[in-house]
Amino acid sequence: MSPFENKGLILGIMAGTAGISLMLIWYRKTRKPGAAVHIPAFLDVGNRLNSVGWRNEAPNEQGAVMVLHGRQLQILEKLNGLLVSVDELKREVTFLKEAIPKLEERVRNELKGKGDVQRVSPSHRATKRRKAETASGATETTSSEEAESEGGYLTAHTDSEGEEEKRCMKSPDVKSEEEEELFNLLQQVDNLHKGSEDDKKEGFRLLLEKNDKYENCVDFLWRLARAYGDLFEMTTDAEEKRNYVTDGKIKAEKAVQLDARSAESHQWFAIMCGYMSQFESVQNKIRNGYLFKEHLDKAIELKPQDPFLYYLHGRWCYSVAQLSWIEKKVAAALFGTPPTSTVEEALQNFLKAEEMRPGYSKCNYVYLAKCYKDLGQKNNALKYCDSALSILSVTNEDKEAQKDLEALLLTLKL
Repeated sequence: MSPFENKGLILGIMAGTAGISLMLIWYRKTRKPGAAVHIPAFLDVGNRLNSVGWRNEAPNEQGAVMVLHGRQLQILEKLNGLLVSVDELKREVTFLKEAIPKLEERVRNELKGKGDVQRVSPSHRATKRRKAETASGATETTSSEEAESEGGYLTAHTDSEGEEEKRCMKSPDVKSEEEEELFNLLQQVDNLHKGSEDDKKEGFRLLLEKNDKYENCVDFLWRLARAYGDLFEMTTDAEEKRNYVTDGKIKAEKAVQLDARSAESHQWFAIMCGYMSQFESVQNKIRNGYLFKEHLDKAIELKPQDPFLYYLHGRWCYSVAQLSWIEKKVAAALFGTPPTSTVEEALQNFLKAEEMRPGYSKCNYVYLAKCYKDLGQKNNALKYCDSALSILSVTNEDKEAQKDLEALLLTLKL
């Protein structure tokens, strides 16, 4: 039944009830007193309206009229409520008819978007792999490692060679063009890092220019920390060194916080802690030593195939083995348990680095010679001194290692 028919029915009922009321009023005014009238039509209507019976006695006529009016009002209220409910239902149905096509279109768009991502991502990764393979064919410079150790404690630094993963903590709205730009930037600074001092400064400049844009990218952050390490090694000004290592440590720490599974982030945070020990009090120096070991162990766990990490571990073991009695007592007083290691442990780490990549670095050969000398194995010490002499001194680290080598040869030949 349509709304118009519903309204017509209600109006008809209202008109009928109004007519009955007028007839009752007219009857009351015209009937003779004491007459008894039986109105079948009224009784019929009364039966339909919940069997309302009328008595002939005059005293009950007014009550019958009031009851009839009450029943009429109840029926009207129920019919009106029914009509309101029908109108509300009609509006809801209309809303659903309009919303369902939009919902279907939205679902199709979302499904289509996911399908596009699944189709594009493998192709995009394949493009990056092809570029990485092309870049790997370029000439590589022999890497080296070296650092100063103040008070017999630990610092370490090197150029880490080999293929490096380009993981990045990307936000969902990063566009493929930006990803490509980032990939090219990281590849460029990696190549500059292997070059001369001017190349490393240029790489640092390029990274600083994009710092705001990629401040939440893990691979960008640890490379920026590495660049701060490069400048730390190149400058001779103590204040500049402190500033570089402070900023570098902040970047590396943020990278670790963003992705605890990034081996390079742990590696460079450990190195920054080692650098910081040159400017800290004994207490902070020891604390940085613990941090160095903690993050270095994590980096080895995540990237066990990198010889540089074993070189760093060997440096830590060697430095701890050389700690004086006073330094060990201070560490025990401040932290409960002092760091412990031996020359033998240091030797095993240096040997592992050499085993993984023979001729790995001049610095590694020098430390192998130092370990054998401390262990009283003079012939092995001289053997690795000869190996170190066979590698040209290219970087500042190589030049420092050459100085240690010359001093070591003097003691071995006495």
